[in-house]
Amino acid sequence: MPTFNWTGKHLAAPQPATVIQDSITYPKGRGYPKSRPDGRVILGDNLNVMAALLPEYENKINLIYADPPFFTNRKFSARIGKGEDSRKPSKWKLAEGYHDSWNTLDDYLQFLYERLLLMWKLLAPTGTLYLHLDWHADAYARLILDEIFGAENFINEIIWAYHGPSPIRTAFNRKHDTILMYAKSKNYVFNADEVREPYSQSTLTTFKSSPKAGFGKVPDLERGKVPEDWWYFPVVARLHSERTGYPTQKPEALLERIILASSNKNDLVADFFSGSGTTSLVAAKHGRKFIACDESMRAVQTLRARLSETKSVFTFERDLAIKNEVANKSKKIKIKIVDDRIQIQTSLHVDFWEVDSAWDGKIFKSIAQAQRHGRSGEIPMELKIKIGGKVCIRLITVEGKQFQLHI
Repeated sequence: MPTFNWTGKHLAAPQPATVIQDSITYPKGRGYPKSRPDGRVILGDNLNVMAALLPEYENKINLIYADPPFFTNRKFSARIGKGEDSRKPSKWKLAEGYHDSWNTLDDYLQFLYERLLLMWKLLAPTGTLYLHLDWHADAYARLILDEIFGAENFINEIIWAYHGPSPIRTAFNRKHDTILMYAKSKNYVFNADEVREPYSQSTLTTFKSSPKAGFGKVPDLERGKVPEDWWYFPVVARLHSERTGYPTQKPEALLERIILASSNKNDLVADFFSGSGTTSLVAAKHGRKFIACDESMRAVQTLRARLSETKSVFTFERDLAIKNEVANKSKKIKIKIVDDRIQIQTSLHVDFWEVDSAWDGKIFKSIAQAQRHGRSGEIPMELKIKIGGKVCIRLITVEGKQFQLHI
């Protein structure tokens, strides 16, 4: 194989992060206090976090989905307003999302190279990597993956096609992403029957009308077919029930196909560019364990809010090097406990809040959670709890500010 080089290409052992546990979430109190976590949500730079996970997880992760920056050299904003008119972007309330900006292409390639190598080390021998990019850098990434995984372990180049408006007038509209699928070995998991889809009506009609259709091969029309390597799923902007406002969020149906095809129940699924957390959300819904990592607090809080609607118990951890900016007092927040109910009153624009009813001053054990409805913008200001000791409350505003109060 020819080698692919760029200025500054090198490999150096990354400094492992010091990951500490901040909290455990028991969605709606399920499993409290004895259930072991099904997943880990980690705040930190994924290079250092993956290095820290190597001693425990090398050769053990069954599936990794990676949706890194695309080398667009853009700054993406997050929508934090709720119930807004999606047709009037000039009136959206925005906050900083994440940056996809680079000094040079060499810097970007080095960024990918270091992280993809760690992902290869973390993958189980039967594991699979799905790398999600677009036209900006997918060709370069394939050469890097050929070097790390071996060209013989390339499985698919998947095209995700979608519709949407475009400002382009001098070329065909760019309306697809590329997902590169590589396996750790030839003995990889692929559950064809889990992702079959119905044949088209035209195919059914053809086989019904002519015994010669298919050149003598008659498919099991009731069982359906394994999808081709081009997929159509609407973008999240068209899926009102899924939208979180986080930029470049991927649709659940896309991740569902990947997770069902390339993992089994109780397998471990990881996403180290977690963003809004669709991978972990879908993994949790389908009985998989998960690891999610992102360096953005806004992304992590979006993910935690989404996971609180599942049945999966999960931890929230962070790199000790990242400041834990939590305000412990605010005159704008009032708390009232009446019997087995806790109420809050505040002028703050709260996006998510949770309660630990037996706060030990160490690990926050979230047994009740409330989040703002994506379309109506409403959020419950009262939660039913069972008091077991000192009560501690955490609130996250739509601006990403955190408050922690105990009574």
